Amino acid sequence: MDYNILSVHDLNGRLGEIDLIDIRDEYEYKTGHIPTAKNIPMSEILNNTEDYLEEDKEYYIVCQSGGRSSIACATLSSKGYKVINVSGGTSSYFHPLEK
Repeated sequence: MDYNILSVHDLNGRLGEIDLIDIRDEYEYKTGHIPTAKNIPMSEILNNTEDYLEEDKEYYIVCQSGGRSSIACATLSSKGYKVINVSGGTSSYFHPLEK
């Protein structure tokens, strides 16, 4: 694994300072997303990476629960991009587990 992982719960102090990309489909994104997240569906970002990402920047990748983002991060990092998988996804951001 050539990418780092960050818990979705550690995002709040960083929002607005990082490039956060929500890779869910547009209809999922429209139902609710993390503030400042830009929507680029997984198929788009993986098939047309050079249209969306720059190799010298760092990107935080998020999906609903963390599964798709880990796949995307593995693929993007193998292409030479600096990515961080946001574990837990939007579902954990909006509905954190009760303690």
